[in-house]
Amino acid sequence: MKGVSTQEIMKIALRLSGWTNIPADSAIHVSGTNIKKVFVSIDVNPSDITLAKSLECDCILTHHPIGRSLLNFHKVFQRHVEYMVSKGIEEKYANNLVKSLMEKVQVKTNSYIYDDVVSTAKLLKMPLLNIHQPLDECMRQVILKTLKDAKLEKVSDLIKAIEQIPEFRYSQTRISVYNGKSTNRLGDWMLVIAAGSNGGYDIAKTYFEKGISTVIYLHIDYNELIKLRKDNKNWNLVVLGHLAGDSIGMNSLCKELAKLNISVIKRGLIST
Repeated sequence: MKGVSTQEIMKIALRLSGWTNIPADSAIHVSGTNIKKVFVSIDVNPSDITLAKSLECDCILTHHPIGRSLLNFHKVFQRHVEYMVSKGIEEKYANNLVKSLMEKVQVKTNSYIYDDVVSTAKLLKMPLLNIHQPLDECMRQVILKTLKDAKLEKVSDLIKAIEQIPEFRYSQTRISVYNGKSTNRLGDWMLVIAAGSNGGYDIAKTYFEKGISTVIYLHIDYNELIKLRKDNKNWNLVVLGHLAGDSIGMNSLCKELAKLNISVIKRGLIST
């Protein structure tokens, strides 16, 4: 059986997203070839390198940024500007909001012990890559297609449509309306995914004030949510669930690897 390289795995992920360039939050940290068995997890820590070795894996594929991609994570937040401009928000205003969000995340990088996983992989000669935004974009496209094919009038219609996606259907967390009501009219809506992370209070509020009735996030910080509730309890904020969303992109890539007869060991993903 012919194996694949870490570069080929990355190219498959980019193809799933429709992209050609590796974004700042994704990277091949330890290159490898002739990979026939891959350990796949949303997150990994140094002990997982040993676990993958014991399972006779040739490579580790993780989702969330590590190493240099963790330090560069804030750079992909610029996509929020593209999203906001598409909804008629002034580009200069959007840039200022995103600049503040990027700085908030970048400041945190000084506290990160960012190299543990990558260094361990190098010591144990374990190929390692993380693929974040491309697989989130794959997930975004799956959700958008689902919503495009559905008849949507109320917030509850949107929830029912997304719950037809297996990862959300089998998730132990449920899609939640944390602001507004499921019986509210859906109105104009915005799916804010594959921009690094959610836009928090400031970006959600900007959409609502522009006339967007429903904003869809994977998750939101509780303190940010409380600020939204104080502003307007009728704005619809739908929160989908982090693990379910991330599993869509990761499962899609695993299916492509399986087509190449590459063995995949999943840890912690929602299986479909």
